[in-house]
Amino acid sequence: MAEQSFTNCRVVLAQEVLSGGVTLRDGMIAEVFHGSHPRAVVDCEGDYLIPGLIELHTDHLESHFKPRPKVLWPVEAAVVAHDAQIATSGITTVFDALRVGTSKEDDVSLGSNMKSLAGAIGRAKSAGVLRADHLLHLRCELACEDTVAETERFLDDPNLRLISLMDHTPGQRQFTRLDKFKEYYGVKAGMSDAELETYISERLAAHERLAAPNRRRVVALARAQGIPLASHDDATGAHVEEAAADGVTIAEFPTTAAAAELSRRHGMHVLMGAPNVVRGGSHSGNVSAQVLAEDGLLDILSSDYVPFSLLQAAFGLPQRVSGIDLPAAVRLVTQNPALATGLEDRGEIAVGKRADLVQVRVVDGLPVVRSVWRQGQRVA
Repeated sequence: MAEQSFTNCRVVLAQEVLSGGVTLRDGMIAEVFHGSHPRAVVDCEGDYLIPGLIELHTDHLESHFKPRPKVLWPVEAAVVAHDAQIATSGITTVFDALRVGTSKEDDVSLGSNMKSLAGAIGRAKSAGVLRADHLLHLRCELACEDTVAETERFLDDPNLRLISLMDHTPGQRQFTRLDKFKEYYGVKAGMSDAELETYISERLAAHERLAAPNRRRVVALARAQGIPLASHDDATGAHVEEAAADGVTIAEFPTTAAAAELSRRHGMHVLMGAPNVVRGGSHSGNVSAQVLAEDGLLDILSSDYVPFSLLQAAFGLPQRVSGIDLPAAVRLVTQNPALATGLEDRGEIAVGKRADLVQVRVVDGLPVVRSVWRQGQRVA
């Protein structure tokens, strides 16, 4: 690959913003320099140059696969469409979150469809048609009959790099208040009051019977494979202590400040939603990501359901939280998620790291992606 240099940039390094540029060689960062470069081939016109964003938990692929109720899109087309939006949002490494664990209200064969999506991701990677680097994050819904069996089907997939432990039982974790659960799911599913009460009773019974044994088995499978574990929506000290005992290293979306603080004390990386930052709070009434940032308890941001929110939150946080400058905010979406998942070859603009880069211009306060490179190749 020919050498190329970028100049006239505001290069966002791990600890500072440098006026200068970078030189790439063979898909890697070969030089970071002050000022101009005599052989520069790309003039960034004063824009920011940041590391490619790293997304650990996006549910966005499912919205391309199932764009309407009872409508399933061809898997290859869904993956490519999802990839295009991911890359143009500045994300160069994405952990596609696929759910396992089917409850009876699911209107599709969840397990077989998730496996089909994983297969399509693998084929698209092999064919070289994807802009971003796609890895898999298995979201294990614990209170379901088929959770363990479906998890086992994914263990030989080389793209599987993260497993999360989830329990969306009403009254648990994300929705500790049943009124909030009813408000959110009742409207979303179009259930009557009677149907919602029946659903809640059935899910509580399934939780009592299945959640604990399924959790033990999924944890054992992850440990045997050396796959990092995340705990989803921890709300109480007991939740966090259970996660710590299971060897969890990432606390995804803790719902209370106390759970986030205890997770940090146990050495976990605290991950929160970028939409929470952009919107100024949680859609389900849980703790604000900005509050955790102000308290020094935020390590990683995830776009969750809006890919562009990752970049928007990173550039917005320094305007909202006095103790966070732009390099610190960018670390939340680059270096920190890389280190949390063992991706030590990326996440920072530094000599010897992968040349995953995003050129960003801020227009009226909104960061706009102008160009994206992955391993030195322009992909958007």
